[in-house]
Amino acid sequence: MTRLTIKSSSPEGRIKRGRRPLPIAAEPSIVEAGERAVIGLINPKSPDNVGAVLRAAGCYGVDTVYYTGTRFERAAKYQLDTKRRSDTIALTGVASLLAQQQSGQALVCVELAEGATPLPAFQHPSDALYVFGPEDGSIDQALIDAADAVVYVPTIGCMNLAATVNVLLYDRLAKQQNAIDHLERVRTSRDVNNRLVVKA
Repeated sequence: MTRLTIKSSSPEGRIKRGRRPLPIAAEPSIVEAGERAVIGLINPKSPDNVGAVLRAAGCYGVDTVYYTGTRFERAAKYQLDTKRRSDTIALTGVASLLAQQQSGQALVCVELAEGATPLPAFQHPSDALYVFGPEDGSIDQALIDAADAVVYVPTIGCMNLAATVNVLLYDRLAKQQNAIDHLERVRTSRDVNNRLVVKA
């Protein structure tokens, strides 16, 4: 695995940003007004992982997932997309993740890089493009250098791609201040056969 290091400043004027399709609105009870998270996957290999990432995106109010490379395109299905999230979440293959970064949007790389900020200490930007490396590789040093922030999850060893996306998005949700109707959230999220109640 390539050893990555973080430089103290990011280059200006990265690349010209192109226009992209309007996203599907994220669930208002999950995402506050002005809050947005977008996921970028670098050359993902496993359709299981991509399917699980799509499910995580749906759970945490992410409306767009980008990916680079061709390995995933060889898969016929999103094998773990059990909630059919790909019907409502834009999954788009692109040549460059940097080209998808919008004006005012922070680029956050999630990687085991020397000098990275541990996730528990990280303050999430209100609008962020989170970039994750492939299952069998690392994010290029040039992209690390261009990032506004680089974070890592301080586990013992590394998690797989989908698990890392889930942990990152949960951390973002946990640190937000948006009000949640927890009774309604439980009722709308649980299985139809689940009628459990916690007694006082």
